[in-house]
Amino acid sequence: MTATGTWDQGTFAAAVGAAVWAPSIHNSQPWRFRRTTRGIDVLVDPGRVLPVCDPEGRAARVSCGAAAANLALALAVAGAPATCTVGRCGAVVHLAPDVARAATPLERRLHRQIPRRHTNRAPFAETRVDPGVVAQLARAVADEGGWLDFVEDGPELDALAALTRQAYVHLRADAGYVAELRAWSETADVDVEGVGRQAAGTAPHPAELMPRRDFGGPERAATRDPTRSPVVAVYGVHGEPAADEVRAGIVLQRLLLLAADHGLAVAMYSQPIEVPAVRERLRLALHRVHDPQLVLRFGYAPTTCYTNRRPVADVIDDADAG
Repeated sequence: MTATGTWDQGTFAAAVGAAVWAPSIHNSQPWRFRRTTRGIDVLVDPGRVLPVCDPEGRAARVSCGAAAANLALALAVAGAPATCTVGRCGAVVHLAPDVARAATPLERRLHRQIPRRHTNRAPFAETRVDPGVVAQLARAVADEGGWLDFVEDGPELDALAALTRQAYVHLRADAGYVAELRAWSETADVDVEGVGRQAAGTAPHPAELMPRRDFGGPERAATRDPTRSPVVAVYGVHGEPAADEVRAGIVLQRLLLLAADHGLAVAMYSQPIEVPAVRERLRLALHRVHDPQLVLRFGYAPTTCYTNRRPVADVIDDADAG
């Protein structure tokens, strides 16, 4: 750190290099990082908010929160721990009072998972997740003001699957949505953004209980849907948007890294959240006061292919702010 209490350029750039591995819808990477005299700002890049899929910027705010979580972990492991103060359009990472403390073993473990974690778009193995691990994930989320509602196999899972299919059909009927999806997938295999065919896995199959997003992957002649074997849950946080959507991203990223630390793969379904009417039906079905943020599946699956990331220099604002 510099004498003024901010991070030097090398520490800052290295931490941003970890931050950009956060998840984002269509791998749009809607964040910018600005080093200031008081810390680091993680801000939504309005030019990368998806106008059709995310018109209100909800998903972009969640992604900025996830990036801030990675940033804070990287700073802690570098010996310069930080605390996150959440704002409406991003997250501000401030210096923590205990700047001299060493990173905890958990921080080091989660930090190691940052480049390893990726969204699973491949079939899961029919291997049961240890209930003790499931309980640890739920407890970790609850400790940070969030909630995980696990959906049991049977009528509850069928109802969630029906809502997911409704959202999928609704979105696919929107020509603007399809065009936007294609724009973020057609050149992604050779680009630094988007989700290409290599990372997308196979195309969604009609027999899938919960249809995945179609990024143009190859067709499958048949499918053995493994949805009922992995753990299915709905994730959310206690609080109101939009600041709490940033906080939802911070808690979500720690959850994803903790799951990766336990060897779990995670698939994410945002489609039921993207359609307001479906999101409201899901909230009512869960008897929750606040909107759900994401549908998740935890299980075991081989690593397939990672999505690309933009260079660090492309996401940093050049001039330091006062």
